[in-house]
Amino acid sequence: MQSKPIDTARLGVMRCVIEPEARLTQDGEPRRDREGVPQWITGLSVRQLESRRADVIHVVTSGRPSGITEGAAVTVTDLWASEWAVDGRSGTSWRAASLTPDTSGPAASPASAPRGKSSGGE
Repeated sequence: MQSKPIDTARLGVMRCVIEPEARLTQDGEPRRDREGVPQWITGLSVRQLESRRADVIHVVTSGRPSGITEGAAVTVTDLWASEWAVDGRSGTSWRAASLTPDTSGPAASPASAPRGKSSGGE
């Protein structure tokens, strides 16, 4: 399995589409990293700046990301992608050092987006 660092600056705004959930084993027990910290998985939408195509990636972190809610813009720190193949199946696993709410500007809050015409009599 080869891991590659990902330049998140090329991905544009990343938004949470599935709030953080505990990552579980097949037996229902919490998965843990090498240090014994429980792992969490969060679904993020990503869109490369030069593309209209959007994808959802499921990013694993050690420890529960706090303040991440559905629809919120997210800052991803130290994102890595790992390609895998098992029994004829293959895919990409995503891991990050941390996920935090992005408070850098208007794109960070869905509530700040224009909603259409006002009821001001126009």
